[in-house]
Amino acid sequence: MQTTYIFGHKVPDTDSVCASISLSYLKNKMGMKTEPRVLGDLNKETKFVLSYFNIPEPEFLNDVKVQIKNMNYNKEAMVEEHVSIYGTYKLLVKLGVTGLPLVNKQKKLTGYVNVKEISKYLIEGDITYLNTCYNNILETLNATEILRFDDEIEGNILAAAYKSETFINRVKLTNNDIIIVGDRYRIQEYAINSGVKLVILVNDVELGSDLYNLAKENKVNVIKVPLGTFKTANMIKLCNYVKLLNINPNPITFSVSDYRNDFIEVTNKLGHTNYPIVTRKNICLGMMRLVDVNNFERKSVILVDHNQQVQSCDGIDEASILEIIDHHNLGTIGTSRPINFRSMPVGCTCTIIYQLYQESQVEIPKNIAGIMLSAILSDTLLFKSPTVTDMDIQVAHELAKIADLNIEEYGMRMFKAASSVSGMSVAEIIHSDMKYYKNKEFNLAIGQVITLDFEEILERKDEFVKALNDMCNYDNYKISLLFVTDIIKNGSYLFYNDEAKEVIEEAYGLENVVQGVYLDKVVSRKKQMVPPLLENER
Repeated sequence: MQTTYIFGHKVPDTDSVCASISLSYLKNKMGMKTEPRVLGDLNKETKFVLSYFNIPEPEFLNDVKVQIKNMNYNKEAMVEEHVSIYGTYKLLVKLGVTGLPLVNKQKKLTGYVNVKEISKYLIEGDITYLNTCYNNILETLNATEILRFDDEIEGNILAAAYKSETFINRVKLTNNDIIIVGDRYRIQEYAINSGVKLVILVNDVELGSDLYNLAKENKVNVIKVPLGTFKTANMIKLCNYVKLLNINPNPITFSVSDYRNDFIEVTNKLGHTNYPIVTRKNICLGMMRLVDVNNFERKSVILVDHNQQVQSCDGIDEASILEIIDHHNLGTIGTSRPINFRSMPVGCTCTIIYQLYQESQVEIPKNIAGIMLSAILSDTLLFKSPTVTDMDIQVAHELAKIADLNIEEYGMRMFKAASSVSGMSVAEIIHSDMKYYKNKEFNLAIGQVITLDFEEILERKDEFVKALNDMCNYDNYKISLLFVTDIIKNGSYLFYNDEAKEVIEEAYGLENVVQGVYLDKVVSRKKQMVPPLLENER
């Protein structure tokens, strides 16, 4: 069963992370195989929540692009370098390919062999020399073993084409010779007495008992073949090890973690059709063909707390989206088939997930209830955000009972743990909860940080403004804002890039706005911070 990944948006907050974990637990109880993932570093608040309830942080998910491991490459497409040329040819035909990775006995890639080099060898190669093993000869020539003393057979190939007397007088045999002979007794005897490496008896000629004993005494290898002399002489060169061909010792390779799109780009550039797939230790796993690029399995995902492509995982357009659970406005993510899409106008994704638990009649464990409650308190700012609904409050109290928590006490403890910005760089503060949006005419980035000590940020005002200006100058944003939210005062302080001043005044109905301006009762990014900017097109 394929694992389905459940994750939130690129800048993880407590709702997106806790929703991923709690929904994964529910899906697994219902028989699915899922794992929660995150797309970025966790903020202080989320780390506190997971630590408090003793839940491990989800693993990081870099992307959901289609990789080689998701493609149906041929895991049988490789040939061991000691296989015969004939055996290699048969495998090429069986697999319907024009080339194969060459591997050693440990399956480590040693090269690449193709039909072109086999053809070249048959025409130009040395057909008078054999370097192979006894078994390759048996398999290639459909031979029968008579005597075997050596597993490795190497030597010069000679066919007894002369008359016996002429052959014996003209040809001096040594233990480095391989003789092809028929029923010529004297030549058989001469070869065995000379201690040749191998005697090949054609036309299934039998070796006389006296010569058999002599060959055994002299440790001469003997086989018989059903083929005639001419056919045997033509076929025997195919017994050679395939590694003797002119192979490419350093072929272009891919690993299972490489991406499908990169594979297509390389193949289009180089023009090859077959590529070995190897591990980091150069162990061959098989071969990918260009014609196989459309035969792949998409990664299965479930999205929570977002439905905009810009906020989702890289490669989301290549994934199979099974479901979306969200509480935001409809975004830009599309699917190729109908899916389960649960979107509700509530303050937190975990409020919706609570409903899913009730519908499925799955009991919520104490620690899962705790992180779901934390998500609701975080997203609704302890019920002070305008996004909060009666359902959020009702669900929060139900979860508090299961988790055995006092909402006010735990909520303030959570926000206190998350609100300190001591030791954090300006960039870390700005990007700790930054989301990105696109107006019809421009891109904007809106960050939000919750702190109970605004004075500490105000002292570094110039640094924050410079960082926001740099975002616009280098990252193609027209507007870059940071809202510093104080949940005790129930409002937010605003920092902005310099060129956004007029847009901010018009969007929020302000006059002579200055850096760090306080916006009373503005605490919700979704309902109060973002909408005026998206509606204020310039």
